[in-house]
Amino acid sequence: MSEFRLTQISDTHLGRRFPGLIANFHRVSEHIDANRPDLVVNTGDVSFDGPTSRDDVEFAKSLHAALPVDCRYIPGNHDIGDNPTAIGPAPKPRVTEAHRQQFRDLVGEDHWSFEAAGWRFIGLNSLVMNSGLAFEAEQFDWLAAEIARANGKPVALFIHKPLFLNRPDDPELPETSIRYVPQPARTRLIEMFGNVDLRLIASGHVHQRRDFSFRHMRHVWAPSAGFKINDARQDRIALKETGLVEYRFSRDSLEVRHVRAAGQLDIDIEEVLAQLAGEC
Repeated sequence: MSEFRLTQISDTHLGRRFPGLIANFHRVSEHIDANRPDLVVNTGDVSFDGPTSRDDVEFAKSLHAALPVDCRYIPGNHDIGDNPTAIGPAPKPRVTEAHRQQFRDLVGEDHWSFEAAGWRFIGLNSLVMNSGLAFEAEQFDWLAAEIARANGKPVALFIHKPLFLNRPDDPELPETSIRYVPQPARTRLIEMFGNVDLRLIASGHVHQRRDFSFRHMRHVWAPSAGFKINDARQDRIALKETGLVEYRFSRDSLEVRHVRAAGQLDIDIEEVLAQLAGEC
């Protein structure tokens, strides 16, 4: 394959009780149907609240299963729970093996690797890092083997949480510690890729669209496909809008296109929270 076209969606947050988020996903689905990439990757928070609602996970997968192209997934904190950090309050709910297995059973593998168009693609479950779960060590061992298989090829990494804000040595702050891959796992991950031609790190989680380079690595934050978070609730780092990201890979080259699906709305988190409150 001389060229590989991949569409990244993220933070779909699907559940039957959120018609606005469902409508946004349908607009994204129509866009994907019209463009027919080779693969779709959802970089996490596929469901609205997997740890408390198995139905959210089942419903989210049913909508993705209707997509006209193959799809791969990695879990987000809303799918399997969050990972502990070195500072700040313990996240709730904390990631568990039971919820990881639920994701794998209902949605698909939570980590994966494949080759296309001269690239090595790797998807990682970033939520188990610093968790102490047995799978955390298993995934790092698996990753070491996959990195060795890259054999000089450029690598594209897909994770839910961005590695860092601006630099690997950014200080961890209590108020933002759950936003990025936490220390010390972050340092270990960066060191593992130290001798690899890692060119792309594609993530989600923050609900802001951002695209920047650090050294030779391009960092792309996909926006949420579902909703945005207003400035009163979250500091503004980049562009707050709903949308998706399209990539075109060919041997030794990468094109990135930031797009919105026709009819996709910038639903505010307040609307989503109001629907939740109405259930109580």
